[in-house]
Amino acid sequence: MISCEGFAAKHVVVLGLGKSGLAAARALCRSGARVLTWDDAQDRRDAAQAEGMRTRDPERVNWASVDALVISPGIPHSYPEPHIAARLAKHAGVPIIGDVELLAASGASAHMVAITGTNGKSTTTALLAHIVEQAGRDFEVGGNLGPPIGEMAMMENDGLYVLELSSYQLELCPSARFKVAVLLNISPDHLDRHGDMDGYVHAKKNIFRNQRAGDTAIIGVDTPEMAAIFTEQKLRNGRTVLPIASETTAPGGVYVVDRKLIDDLDGKAREVMSLGNLVNLPGIHNAQNIAAAYAAARMLGLDIEHIVEAISTFPGLEHRQEIIEYFGGVTFVNDSKATNAEATGKALVCYDNVYWIVGGRAKETGLQGLDAQYPHVRRAFLIGEAAQDFATQLDGKVTYDMCGDLHSATRAAFAAAVADGLPGAVVLLSPACASFDQFANFEERGDAFRACVDTLRSEQSGGHMHPPQTASGANS
Repeated sequence: MISCEGFAAKHVVVLGLGKSGLAAARALCRSGARVLTWDDAQDRRDAAQAEGMRTRDPERVNWASVDALVISPGIPHSYPEPHIAARLAKHAGVPIIGDVELLAASGASAHMVAITGTNGKSTTTALLAHIVEQAGRDFEVGGNLGPPIGEMAMMENDGLYVLELSSYQLELCPSARFKVAVLLNISPDHLDRHGDMDGYVHAKKNIFRNQRAGDTAIIGVDTPEMAAIFTEQKLRNGRTVLPIASETTAPGGVYVVDRKLIDDLDGKAREVMSLGNLVNLPGIHNAQNIAAAYAAARMLGLDIEHIVEAISTFPGLEHRQEIIEYFGGVTFVNDSKATNAEATGKALVCYDNVYWIVGGRAKETGLQGLDAQYPHVRRAFLIGEAAQDFATQLDGKVTYDMCGDLHSATRAAFAAAVADGLPGAVVLLSPACASFDQFANFEERGDAFRACVDTLRSEQSGGHMHPPQTASGANS
C-alpha cells in the first residue's frame, strides 16, 4: 500500500467510499492522517465505520481545519453541480485532490507512466503493462484500470507505475509528474462534467502539466485537432515530444502504414512488425494503441525485439472487443467498454456481418458518426433507456428489434445470425452507451453478456472457439 506520510497528522476528508475512495482512506489512516469520510450512500458509510473510520456529513465539518479534500473522480466538483463537500471546500480554500495526487506525494521513487484519451486508453495501458512485464521490469498497473491507487505498492527507482487516467483524474493531481505521458485522441465525451469541449480538452492536457527535461510526451496526430495539440506541446522546451499515428505518417515518431508498424524514432523509418495476424488487437484503432505502447516502451529503454515479441503475445483485454465464444457458426464479441459512438464505430468496422447489441444510458453524441459503419450491420438489437431514441436514429438505415434487456437481445441476435447463415457472423455487444441504467458498470454488463452466451452455449451441442472473419481490409 502506498505511503501517505506527507499527510501524517494532517486533517483530510475523503469523499466517496467506493473501491478507490476506501483504498485512499485506508492508506491515509495507516499513514497517520486524521481522516473523516463521507459517502451519500448509507451502506458505504456503514462499511467505512465497520473498519473504524469516522464519517461526518460535509455540512458538519469544520472546513477551516481541513488540509485536503480527497474526492473520488466520479463525484462532480465543478460541473454540472458541485457536490456540497466540494463547494464548502472551495469556499474555505481547501485543495481538492484525487488518489493519483496521493501517489505523486507518496515519496515513491519509481517513475510514473500515464495514458489517457477518449478511446483506447485501457487497451494501451494493458498492452504497455504486458510489454513491461515480459521485459522483467517491476511494475504496478492501476488508476482507471486495475486495482485502486491506494492499494499500490511503494516502489524504488527500478519500478514503474503504469496508469490509465481519465479526464476526471487528471483534474485532481496538480503535482503529478509523468516520466512518459500518452495522449491518444480526443473526441466529445463527458461534456456535462467539464462544461464544454474546451474544458474537456484542458483536463486531458493536464497529463503534460508538470513534465520537464528528461520526460516524454507521446501524442496521436491522426486528426487536425490532435496535430494542433502536438504542435502546441512541441513548443514547450526541455521534453521529448513524439507523434504517433495509425492513419497517416508521423515523421520522427511511430506510425502504421498498411498494417505495418514503422519506427522512425531515429529517422530511419524501419518496419518493425506486421500487425496483420494480431487477432486480439483488430482494427485501425488498435493500430494506434500499438504505436503508442511501442513508443512508450522504447522511451523506457526496452529492446525492440522484446517489445515486438510482447505485442505478439498480448492476450487482449476483457470487455474490449473480447472474443468470448464461437458456436453455431457465430462468434460472440464482448465490447462492453464501448460507451460512446466513436468506440463502437471502431468495433463495427472490424467485421462484415454484425448482429449488433446496442443501447443503455446514452452519451451526448448518441449514435452520431456511425452511418458509414451501418453497411457492416445485418440487424441491431436495442436495449436499455436509449432503445426508443436509437430506434428513431436507426429508422430507415438499419433493421432493428426492440429487445429491452441484454438477455433477450443476446438470444434474438444469435437466432437471427443462425437463421441468416452468413459467413463470419458476429454477435457484437458494443453498446455506444453507459451501463448505469441496468448495470453498475461496463464490467458487470460484459460479464452478464458472457453469462448469456454461456447459457446459449450449454443449449447447443459441439462447437469450439474460432476467430471471426474480419471486415475486408480491416486486419490484412
